Amino acid sequence: MTDLLAIGDNTLAYDLIGDGPLVVLAHGIGDSRHAYRFLAPALVEAGYRVANLDIRGCGESSLEWDGYRRTDIAGDLVALVRHLGGPAVIIGHSISGGAATIAAATAPELIVGLVELAPFTRAVTYSFGALLTNNQYRSATVLLGRTVMTGSLTAWQKYLDRAYPIKPADWDDELARIGTVLREPGRMKALQSMCNSAPTDAGAQLGNVHCPVLVVEGSADPDFADPRAEADRIVADLPTGIGEVAVLDGVGHYPHAQAPNEPLAVAFPFLERTLNHA
Repeated sequence: MTDLLAIGDNTLAYDLIGDGPLVVLAHGIGDSRHAYRFLAPALVEAGYRVANLDIRGCGESSLEWDGYRRTDIAGDLVALVRHLGGPAVIIGHSISGGAATIAAATAPELIVGLVELAPFTRAVTYSFGALLTNNQYRSATVLLGRTVMTGSLTAWQKYLDRAYPIKPADWDDELARIGTVLREPGRMKALQSMCNSAPTDAGAQLGNVHCPVLVVEGSADPDFADPRAEADRIVADLPTGIGEVAVLDGVGHYPHAQAPNEPLAVAFPFLERTLNHA
């Protein structure tokens, strides 16, 4: 049964399952908590209490929020952890990786670890060389631009095709589900607003994070000209010694859905160190 958390006049939808230390799952732009359909049950089976959230404007959470910046999403994450009782590790994908950074920097008593999956946590820089030579990077960049400018669901679905080099077994059903949600009035506008929000607010907080951080990138993520370099830059901006990088070979922008066993393999030791001894 879906739980609802009131934030002012709005509501956040989430599922809470399992017992044990708290892990909060926050998905990326244009998605919903269903993105973690493979990770959530595995985490519960491993002995964690899992709160799987529809971030503001997405899934079953309400629309008409005042803002869709990473700072706004971070406030929601902190409110959810406080509501459920911390401490917690946040697993945040893409925009929510940046939001999780801000949450950890601003509420260190509640957020004790971060797993950032393909995160947009720093100012976006484009490689003109890669735009000329890397077809997947060029295509994803153009399709994201079309989505932002025109609100085209077709462009977004074509982008997702590039972002998943290998499709999960339920891909056709998942793509249809995403399309159904994004056709709801206001959902695509929320996606566009998130895409238009610069990650600079998250990047500015990296130096204020003091909990362990695991950055997970896919080597075939078309959002970045060099995914490993992007992860290394995030860790370099954190205080010394708290960040680590895992790069998953052949994985795209959605490691938790494309190849869930691979991010789990690196996340489980991190969670054991971070939460079970918190």
